[in-house]
Amino acid sequence: MQSLPKQFFANLVQKANGRIAEGYDVINLGQGNPDRPTPDHIVRKMQEAAADPAFHRYPPFDGYLFLKEAASQRYREDYGVELDPHTEVAVLFGGKTGLVEISQCLLNPGDVCLVPDPGYPDYWSGVALAGGEMVFMPLLEQNRFLPDYSALAEADLKRAKLMFINYPNNPTAICAPPAFYEETVRFAERHGIVVASDFAYGAIGFDGEKPVSFLQTPGAKEVGVEFYTLSKTYNMAGWRVAFAVGNPEVIRLINLIQDHYYVSLFGAVQAAAAEALTGPQQCVAELSSVYESRRNALFSALERIGWQAQPSQGSFFAWLPVPKGYRSSEFADKLLQEANVVVAPGIGFGQSGEGYVRLGLLTSEERLQEAVERIGRLNIF
Repeated sequence: MQSLPKQFFANLVQKANGRIAEGYDVINLGQGNPDRPTPDHIVRKMQEAAADPAFHRYPPFDGYLFLKEAASQRYREDYGVELDPHTEVAVLFGGKTGLVEISQCLLNPGDVCLVPDPGYPDYWSGVALAGGEMVFMPLLEQNRFLPDYSALAEADLKRAKLMFINYPNNPTAICAPPAFYEETVRFAERHGIVVASDFAYGAIGFDGEKPVSFLQTPGAKEVGVEFYTLSKTYNMAGWRVAFAVGNPEVIRLINLIQDHYYVSLFGAVQAAAAEALTGPQQCVAELSSVYESRRNALFSALERIGWQAQPSQGSFFAWLPVPKGYRSSEFADKLLQEANVVVAPGIGFGQSGEGYVRLGLLTSEERLQEAVERIGRLNIF
């Protein structure tokens, strides 16, 4: 237990709640918790399915086939990727669960996992639980926040068994081009590394650009899997439902480890998830449009106060450089104490996150603009 990484965001929430308890009007842009309700047709399906006695019994250990077929249909329609629902789809208790489990499936103590820096901290959790070692891949602005595989040491690559990639990226809000995925497949083949593509924000792209799935790349299924959660696409974060797709052997291992942990998800949740994936998709387009409008409002406000940053390409985050003379945690504390605005310090996502803060587009345009106006009154920029 002592070897587990500290839960960075628990401390962030504690600080924000402390300020709220003191009576301040706090605008919390520090977390990644979707703020809009689950679409009505999905909720209705859940209500109907919850009353079905067939779902009151244990579900199949590896999930209902109808949900795997729904996931396959969505990948076929959205990305032109064919998946065998029997062997290439695993049902997950939310994306985080799968991202932790894959390290437990593939890493022995001492094996290396390549991890993006900055990146989602729960990648670290799975590696720690497996007794693996992390080698960080810096995501630098001069490289468009893409990893530079040529900079990795050969000694590390010889011990590497697994690597995480994540685009649209949390926290940098950058999307990856097809050429990056092609390079990644070649790199993984050359070094015998399994790719874990975290596609949590796959439905959220801006400026008319649709995010690319790793599995659209020729050879991707031979070297890895992709994790897709319904939390972001359908505002189902609290429902805890996701799936992994891709390489049949990795999918088999995920199903096997879950046999020892779970008896799959409540059937009504699986029925609602299948409805989300196969039902009307207009809600997805509308949601992405909402986030794009919020992004535009945020960056227009940032420009007015002189805070220069690269506009987000996808996800529901913004990645902003801190002013000269500040560390990211120091700057975040200043915004909380003097402007009652919560942002996430970049250092919480890895050493290469230092010098930035992450803001979430998870409140109204008016509140986003108000947050920036409060920051502007500090006359920092």
